[in-house]
Amino acid sequence: MSARQCYLGALTGLVAKGRESGVPSRSGFGDYNAKLSFDLGARDQLYVSGYTGSDQFKSQRVSGNRTLDASLNWGNTTGTLRWSHRFSNRASAHTALIFSQYRMQVANEEASAATQNGSLFRLKYQSNIRDLAFKHDLDLYASERHQLRFGVQITAHRFNPSAVVTSSAEAALPTTTNQNIDVMESGVYAEDYWQPTDRWRINAGLRMSHFFHPQAQYLRPEPRLSVGYKLPGDWTIKGAYAQMNQYVHMLSSTGVGLPTDLWVPTTDRVKPQQSEQVALGLVKDFDSDIALTVEGYHKTMKNNISYREGASFLLTDDKARWEDNVTAGRGWSYGGEVMLQKKRGRLSGWIGYTLSWTQWQFADLNGGRRFFPRYDRRHDLSVVGVYELSKRVSLSGTWVYGTGQALTVPSSRYAVGVNNPDPSSAATTPFIDTRNVKDYGAKNSFRAEPYHRMDLSLQFHTRKKAWESSWELSVYNAYNRRNAFYYSLESKVEVANKPSKTVLYRYSLFPVVPSVSYTFKF
Repeated sequence: MSARQCYLGALTGLVAKGRESGVPSRSGFGDYNAKLSFDLGARDQLYVSGYTGSDQFKSQRVSGNRTLDASLNWGNTTGTLRWSHRFSNRASAHTALIFSQYRMQVANEEASAATQNGSLFRLKYQSNIRDLAFKHDLDLYASERHQLRFGVQITAHRFNPSAVVTSSAEAALPTTTNQNIDVMESGVYAEDYWQPTDRWRINAGLRMSHFFHPQAQYLRPEPRLSVGYKLPGDWTIKGAYAQMNQYVHMLSSTGVGLPTDLWVPTTDRVKPQQSEQVALGLVKDFDSDIALTVEGYHKTMKNNISYREGASFLLTDDKARWEDNVTAGRGWSYGGEVMLQKKRGRLSGWIGYTLSWTQWQFADLNGGRRFFPRYDRRHDLSVVGVYELSKRVSLSGTWVYGTGQALTVPSSRYAVGVNNPDPSSAATTPFIDTRNVKDYGAKNSFRAEPYHRMDLSLQFHTRKKAWESSWELSVYNAYNRRNAFYYSLESKVEVANKPSKTVLYRYSLFPVVPSVSYTFKF
């Protein structure tokens, strides 16, 4: 059993700040694990495990007489019952019953002390998924060079995505009226690993996936093949091809603000996402300690979904379907990866770098032109090192860097006047109203700041015959990098009785966080 609970946000009240002072944020997390293992004999083992965890983020900012509150809560709960049975030295089976539940809620509220009701605007997004699954796998070992695997999996999904909004403190957030969406996903597969010679390695597989929705059914094949050939000089060339289907879609917001990702299923109007990926790589073992891997890939996608221009998941009509607010398109992803790894010795670790591009194209978005989706990441770099100062003391460090997310933000703002509709009225001005209009330009043309962070730790180990223990002193985000967790567009009044200006605020999570841990094993 294990448990963790973070109270850093509650203790400090200032875990993170935006760009200007007086923008406090609070965050915290907790998770709990438990596992029981039963040895039922030489051929059978039974495992029961459970996990639950939750994360919270809250932020508040005061601008003039307005208070802006934002919160994000998400968590997972899982439970597994697994039975492993060995028929012989050449055959074994694994059977599992799995329960899992994901829940996420995003809320925003704007309040004003100058209004009678106090609250001006409230918005709440939520996404819940509950899964019940059965899984059975059979492993056959024909020889050391030839193994076969077969399996079946059935999963019952229950989705409950929604978004609600109110504009008055007197009106409570309305009860979600959308009904649960129940669907069934299943698949059977066969996989063959074969090493015909010392130089060749072949892994081929086929999976037939099936998806059932009350209004539609889909049956799709998923072939996979990977081949490796060992060249002279300890070089290995490898290639792979895979065709995949995904029946669960993620609807992501492209603007600023807290992430409002909603998970939705395939339906009669929303087809499964499909992808085809090819990869080619080279591996070089310089000696027993150092290995170099270079790989390139290209992936095509279709039936990706996104919100239509100006659409959202707001519950404005009980009879409307969420499919009315989405549109389908296609995508491409390609790039290269390099990793240099030192596996053994006093100094071990790796350096990994990825250069990649991801583009989407929808007929109904961005004028039909391609654009970079939110999670397109041009550069991704990680450096990990572990150095043994002695047999009992080791020092480790990690540094990561990633390109910021692509977002849509307004590039300019201008005022539009509305003509007086009644020329004979006593109005002395030709306009009775002015409205601020924002020009957003191309979709996702704004790139958030890059993410980078360094973590350091020092471990002290003690080993005895019957037990071992270790102390660890660590520092998360050692140089106190204020990485952006999300951005928010908010109005700011700098001079009384003067027009406000739109400001892009940056909110971050954890600053430098030191920690101490003790581990005891017996």
